[in-house]
Amino acid sequence: MSSVRSDLRQRRAALESEWSRWVPELRAARRAPAGKAPLRPEVTDSWVRSLHTVDPGVGSAPVTDGGAVRPRWADSPLRRPVSDLADELNSIADDAGFVAGVTDESGTLLWTCGGRVMRRRAEQVNFAPGGRWDEPAMGTNALSLALRTGRPSAVFSAEHLVAALHGWACYCAPIHAPDGRILGVLDLSTTWDRSHPLAMSTVRSLVSTIETRLRADFGTGLRTGLRTDLRAGVRLSCLGGAGQVVRAGARLRLRPRQLEILTLLALEPEGYPPERLRDALYGERPVTASTFKAEVSHLRRALGGGVATRTYALTTPVDCDAVEVLRALAAGDTEGALTRYSGPLLPQSEAPGILAWREHLEVAVREAVLTSPVPEHALTYGARAPHDAEVHQHALRVLPPHDPRRALAAGRLSTALRD
Repeated sequence: MSSVRSDLRQRRAALESEWSRWVPELRAARRAPAGKAPLRPEVTDSWVRSLHTVDPGVGSAPVTDGGAVRPRWADSPLRRPVSDLADELNSIADDAGFVAGVTDESGTLLWTCGGRVMRRRAEQVNFAPGGRWDEPAMGTNALSLALRTGRPSAVFSAEHLVAALHGWACYCAPIHAPDGRILGVLDLSTTWDRSHPLAMSTVRSLVSTIETRLRADFGTGLRTGLRTDLRAGVRLSCLGGAGQVVRAGARLRLRPRQLEILTLLALEPEGYPPERLRDALYGERPVTASTFKAEVSHLRRALGGGVATRTYALTTPVDCDAVEVLRALAAGDTEGALTRYSGPLLPQSEAPGILAWREHLEVAVREAVLTSPVPEHALTYGARAPHDAEVHQHALRVLPPHDPRRALAAGRLSTALRD
């Protein structure tokens, strides 16, 4: 034990010696000689603060709560909006050679994604769920600066305090709650040789989308701890994925055909005569009446009897994301429609009725974007429609001349025109 204490004292003395050497140099570095770029004040100030708590030779970020952050992520108000964007985030990170991460307000990583190679590299410095990246824990980095300043931040290579991060370039933006509180940070990181001038614009656009969805969630009582009204009824999510139904807080196991029936009934509250619903599901395919009725009966049992018998219609309240998009559009609320429109209606379905509603929703949302003078609408929709050159052109038309997000829109347009 005495030898351990001796080693700790020696290490502390060595660090204090380094502090006394580095701090004056860092403060002087703000006023670089002619021909050399000065270090940014926020970087040098962060180094000065960090050297009192962080060893620049540390190999990785410390772990919070033993790395067990799943419960914290489950209860985080960021989980829903980030999960809605998970496919897009993973695609961006994988295609560009980045790793993406989301922290809570303490700087603890709760969620990450990216390609296998980049994730393995990131895990070597504990850029993984449970890793703590605030300034007292990991010194100067983009995450810690974004948390401290409340503004987007980028830190490149040797600007990081910790030497193990000198091979990285990191781009971050804080995520604010509707009341202004910082809920966490979105980070895109990569090796210094893969850094990209559009990375910061991408981060800011993604955070804008997350904050828009947060405003919608908070406004409808979906934030953590206020889900009682959802659990009292049925929630149908049918946009952008395979579809999911939750009743009384539990997920219902429905077959694809039953999800199609529920979606059609939610979109047409007046209901369907049996023959018309059958045509909307199967079209010209030869399907027996008993097969069709069995699907409806199974859905009725799953909903606790919530489907009428003669004219098939819902008799129990169903909250549906596609219906919410249509209501927002009818009210002229393009932002609300975009917040809820997470992708095509049941994209795996080939049922004629679903195909018709899918096209209707896609056209309606796109037209609302193209007639909106708000740049964020075109940027948000453009992130989901990378090949839609007209949307990217509209974004450039409505963005102010010196808005840095013009670079993002121009890059998307260039890619769309090449395809």
